[in-house]
Amino acid sequence: MKANQLLKNLVLTELTKAVKSYLLKINVDLPLSDFKIRIEYSRDEKFGDYSSPFALENKNLLKLNPKEIAEGILSEIKNEDLFEFVTFSPPGFINFRIRASYLLQYTNAVMFPSVSFAHSENTENILLEFVSANPTGPMNIVSARSAAYGDALGNLLTSLGHTVKREFYVNDYGNQVYLLGVAVLLRIFEEKGETITFQEEESEDSVTSLIEKRILPKESYRGEYIKDIAKELLKDNSKSKQVEDWILKKNWEELVPYLSKYAVDYNLSRQKEDLKLFGVQFDLFYSERSLHEAGEVEKVPSILKSEDVTTIDGKLHFLSTQYGDDKDRVIRREDGRPTYLMADIAYHYDKYKRGFNKLIDIWGPDHYGYIARLKGAVESFGKPRDSFLVLIAQQVNLIENKEKVKMSKRLGIFQTMRDLLTYLGKNGKDVGRYFFLMRSSDAPLDFDLDLAKDESDKNPVFYIQYAHARVCSIFRELQIPMEGWVGPSNLNANHFQSDERLRLLFWVSRFQEEVYDTASNLEPHRLTNYLQSLSKAFTKFYSDKNNRIKEKQGEEREHLLLLIYLTKCSIASGLELLGITFPEKMSKEGE
Repeated sequence: MKANQLLKNLVLTELTKAVKSYLLKINVDLPLSDFKIRIEYSRDEKFGDYSSPFALENKNLLKLNPKEIAEGILSEIKNEDLFEFVTFSPPGFINFRIRASYLLQYTNAVMFPSVSFAHSENTENILLEFVSANPTGPMNIVSARSAAYGDALGNLLTSLGHTVKREFYVNDYGNQVYLLGVAVLLRIFEEKGETITFQEEESEDSVTSLIEKRILPKESYRGEYIKDIAKELLKDNSKSKQVEDWILKKNWEELVPYLSKYAVDYNLSRQKEDLKLFGVQFDLFYSERSLHEAGEVEKVPSILKSEDVTTIDGKLHFLSTQYGDDKDRVIRREDGRPTYLMADIAYHYDKYKRGFNKLIDIWGPDHYGYIARLKGAVESFGKPRDSFLVLIAQQVNLIENKEKVKMSKRLGIFQTMRDLLTYLGKNGKDVGRYFFLMRSSDAPLDFDLDLAKDESDKNPVFYIQYAHARVCSIFRELQIPMEGWVGPSNLNANHFQSDERLRLLFWVSRFQEEVYDTASNLEPHRLTNYLQSLSKAFTKFYSDKNNRIKEKQGEEREHLLLLIYLTKCSIASGLELLGITFPEKMSKEGE
């Protein structure tokens, strides 16, 4: 199915033809591209299914009042097969009601027996990088939001026909990883009965000196999870013996890197377990260390434009201000060590080398300032600026008893992805993913723990799942297997004259374009909003005594079964794109 076959685009095509005819009739010699021509959903369903503000948005260009423009366009719209009616409403809207027979034929064609998705005209090879949590500790709640967002986005982009690979960048190199090893070493001392203290003020002591004094550096990691890493290592006799030997020799140069790697591997394995529980799978976990060891980071100055790189006060700078950054950035320090930016440039250069023509990164809320410099680097090494896109997964506030739950990563008392999934219980994956996706990712999210734990239809994800389960229960009670069901042999729109039936049919018909718009705009929350509205339309239909399918016979029953079957298909396909299950039985599905 092509995008131009979407119902909304069919309406847009008819409107565009009418505008062209109208402009010719009133002798307006302006190119069509000068006009704003668009279709939106009607804000009030009583006026129609779709509407266009063309008359309002182009009144100054045409120097006519909106009513006159709208009425002129109405006279040019001729497609009676598509439209039940086309009307004007003040202050300047053109409203379109789709004919029930067209809706029925269209929806049945693209959704029965299985759902088809509209493909983008220009498909791309996309590398989607998300989560990429530092392997220095458990994944926090923002990482969980990023995981839900990134995975749903991957599904949605794939539905458009793009090739999508999911990647997790492992920051397993640098000072933060070294300090992780130091923290594990101090906790090993503690496990062996020694007393350790915590540095609270800056001092001139080297890290080595602090180790020997059994002082955990101020900038290192203090969470309880570090103790778990130390305990786990000491359970392995061979590893414990090797560590003890290095400690006796005070061979910190080998011991700390060894503990760093052990801790990174331990944390990463736990992160992978959490992601699996959350239903998120990656095609590749890409190691930053591998870039350094392969010498790719050192090549960065040679891949950037020569005029974009210069040495100032012994430091190598990337002149990122030429690409919109607020200041130029150091990529290599005076002592020759690369900065994080230098490694990130190498990493993104490698992504393009692997054959991807579109890069999408999902970052946390504290990385806005990093976007301009990395986009500049992409442009400097010869790739289109718009081929690299950064999305932000904003902060999450956990709310319990209407109060914000406090979090503190440094002290290790923060809420992790695993904490959340454990708290939510058997429904943790579905509820967690839905709640993270129900708001735009670039806005802070208040995650209502009390509502998330509620298993009634007050919980928005259960409300949708109940609608799906109710349809399945109707087929079960009628002893009609959905597998292989063929529906009515001849479609008759006369069975869709009531408002509840017609409204539900229209909401089902919107499914493909809602998915297309959601995926094209990279906004999964649009799909959650649609699924809520569709389920609401189904509930209204289901509650009307005139729609009791078990009491109907013959052709009417077959058409109502088709309607709810298509509703079920829409809900199931939508939830699947979001990575959420769609059970056929639930304890409160009712009938």
